[in-house]
Amino acid sequence: MAKNIYKNDSESVTKYISEMKPEDAELCELIRKAILETDEQIDEFIKWNVPAYFYKGEMKPYDPKEYKRDMLVFNTRQKDHILAVLPSGAKLTDIDNLLEGNYPDGRRLIKFYSVSDFLEKKKAFQQILKEWVSMVE
Repeated sequence: MAKNIYKNDSESVTKYISEMKPEDAELCELIRKAILETDEQIDEFIKWNVPAYFYKGEMKPYDPKEYKRDMLVFNTRQKDHILAVLPSGAKLTDIDNLLEGNYPDGRRLIKFYSVSDFLEKKKAFQQILKEWVSMVE
């Protein structure tokens, strides 16, 4: 089995979100809660200086450069939205057309513009996350 070298750091994620503009913090907190309530095998920490989410369960061995444990990372540097970046999003079924981009490395993006926008997309977003978890080897 591939050893999980990632460690939960919810305290740092909470601190990061608390330092955002209030409207962005509210949106990030809603996204965060939705991610964590989707599956108990999802955990959080800070990676690349932003909140990130990973699979904490058992996995088959893999090359660490493949980032198979990495599920999602926030990009909070946008002016009018929060980006959820899924490094392996290309392998997911996107029946609700949430996933954007066509990057050669397989990543896909989901944009959340506001609390109401997120709430409209929440069910489909969580379905994508559930599928991601179901594909873990």
